[in-house]
Amino acid sequence: MKNVNRVFFCKSLSLVILVPSFTRSTLRFTYSSASASAASSSLSSPNRAIHCMASDSPQPGDGSVSLSSPNSAAVPTSSASSAIDFLSLCTRLKTTPRAGWIKRDVKDPESIADHMYRMGLMALISSDIPGVNRDKCMKMAIVHDIAEAIVGDITPSCGISKEEKNRRESEALEHMCKLLGGGERANEIAELWREYEENSSPEAKVVKDFDKVEMILQALEYEQAQGKDLEEFFQSTAGKFQTDIGKAWASEIVSRRRKQH
Repeated sequence: MKNVNRVFFCKSLSLVILVPSFTRSTLRFTYSSASASAASSSLSSPNRAIHCMASDSPQPGDGSVSLSSPNSAAVPTSSASSAIDFLSLCTRLKTTPRAGWIKRDVKDPESIADHMYRMGLMALISSDIPGVNRDKCMKMAIVHDIAEAIVGDITPSCGISKEEKNRRESEALEHMCKLLGGGERANEIAELWREYEENSSPEAKVVKDFDKVEMILQALEYEQAQGKDLEEFFQSTAGKFQTDIGKAWASEIVSRRRKQH
């Protein structure tokens, strides 16, 4: 008998929707399976919003998990289930546009995932640097903005302090690592993220430079394609590169921009 490949379709979609709720002391993630159908139909939209709801404290029985509570229920560690839950949440990185471009009325702006992907390519094609682990740079590049899957792209113009931004992102990251089931991979993601945030290693310095390089390269491309003047993005990064490779690549981008003006 010939082997037959079968595909089974499930009539009911069970999708977890996470909506962050911010207060001064608690970040809550509210689950709703009732919105699954609406959510699945909205995945094609590039401008899906992540909404915040203010609440003073978690309400009993409301389906929320308080990350600040030591009694929070542990996420099941089934590897396949946890992996798919984690990856489904990371879909937001693909569908959430970078806020800076939206504020400048850029058409079809890149997503958070677009930005991180090209940073990963930068690490991949970069020359070997003494004392720098290139593989680690690639991992850090695709992790550094991962908490934005929950909190969104918080920019200086949002009026949120660096301390509050870090708090929100730290709690979001903690939730994502629990969703992944904890363990070695979750710990690696958390360590890479914190190392980047603290700029505490040679790899973090390289990847922070790649973050700026990718932004000004994208700004140049939007200027060329849409006739925009995005000078502020170049001004915001001028003189802030920490590594030789970051300085060299940024200089090349700026040189090309001068030739077109």
